[in-house]
Amino acid sequence: MAKLKSAFFCSNCGFESAKWQGKCPSCNEWNTFVEETVRKSTGSKTVLSKRTQQKPVRITDVEAKTHERGAISDSELNRVLGGGLVPGSMILVAGEPGIGKSTLMLQVAMRHQGGKVLYVSGEESSEQITHRARRLGGLNEECFIMTVTDPEAIINEANNLQPEFIVVDSAQTLNAEWLESSPGSISQIKESTASLMRFAKESGTSIFLIGHITKDGAIAGPKVLEHMVDTVIIFEGDQQHLFRLLRCTKNRFGSTNELGIYRMESSGLTVVDNPSELLLSGQTGNLSGSATAAIVEGIRPLMIEVQALVSSAVYGTPQRSATGFDVRRLHMLLAVLEKRCGFRLGAKDVFLNIAGGLKVNDPSIDLAVVAAVLSSSEDLTIPGDVCFSAEVGLSGEIRPVTRIEQRINEASKLGIKRIFISEHHRDIKKNLTDIEIIQVGKVQDVLRNMFG
Repeated sequence: MAKLKSAFFCSNCGFESAKWQGKCPSCNEWNTFVEETVRKSTGSKTVLSKRTQQKPVRITDVEAKTHERGAISDSELNRVLGGGLVPGSMILVAGEPGIGKSTLMLQVAMRHQGGKVLYVSGEESSEQITHRARRLGGLNEECFIMTVTDPEAIINEANNLQPEFIVVDSAQTLNAEWLESSPGSISQIKESTASLMRFAKESGTSIFLIGHITKDGAIAGPKVLEHMVDTVIIFEGDQQHLFRLLRCTKNRFGSTNELGIYRMESSGLTVVDNPSELLLSGQTGNLSGSATAAIVEGIRPLMIEVQALVSSAVYGTPQRSATGFDVRRLHMLLAVLEKRCGFRLGAKDVFLNIAGGLKVNDPSIDLAVVAAVLSSSEDLTIPGDVCFSAEVGLSGEIRPVTRIEQRINEASKLGIKRIFISEHHRDIKKNLTDIEIIQVGKVQDVLRNMFG
């Protein structure tokens, strides 16, 4: 007979307690414990006890097998995963509602060649999935669809089908029958994910698990969910813009520095082969307030357009607004221009925008932001064949950034004639490209060279 018991779980980290506590002893968060009814099966305990009967062995006696990565039809997803799909790995794909997570995974399932694929959905019917697959470009005969939420049913059918990988949409809809709690609860997510994880490791079948995002931008469910899986991929972007970014925040089998870029179209997600050219396609070189920055997202160099608008403040308090850029860093750069360069921007409104809907955290964009703000303030045009790549310090010094040669090569491919970088970069091979490299040490040197 199954036994019923009530337990309290921390909604932040998943810590389990027999009684309610005001402060979680694991993550030190307050008022995060929720009560859930849990059913423990004596049969499952017996199975688990047998699995744990393993003796320790010397690490030198363990035969380490090298698993060959399986290539996926999606080149950007291959890049983010580190070169392909590792057998037996579990990948969590998270993102905001409507950003395109299910579309991405359905495209991967429909375009996969060389093996069977099992697509499991607890949110859509079979007819809805088939209709969406036809809209995305066609059906794959080797793709099988299930609309169940019980992880045991998924495992049983996967044992019979032997697919190359499984897509589960989504983690919040999984409902293990041996648990009394409702789908989406902490215990359901933990136990269901643990069951699928054990199956993936024992059978060598890779699993893509789609997850939701909360209003705060964190992955819904307990924090332990991110620790359980092998890889965590965040699918982000603005629904009002075409571009979608695929970032890897955790990867046990590869690097977390890769970035995938897609473009949302009516027929689905399209891989962007040359994002720099698209991001600069609408740039106009005869208007003030526009500057080009050479940044690096992951290990991929990108050329983006920074737009600034400086105008007299209509109201008493000047406005400071930034889209795609940290507004606190904008305040810092404006203070540097005020203190070190003598520009009076305290009584003016300053608006900043990163074209294309991207969110940039690379500090190398600082010099382009400064140039765009001063270009708009003085109504002076920056030529379209000039770009910037350097960090600005609090004393107005130009600081070096990483991978400068990759940035220079990317700028040269797009027809950039001059690039401003820090004078602290040493041993730069200037003869590799035709681009003119201008090394500066202070913000004043950039302004003197650009605006006289």
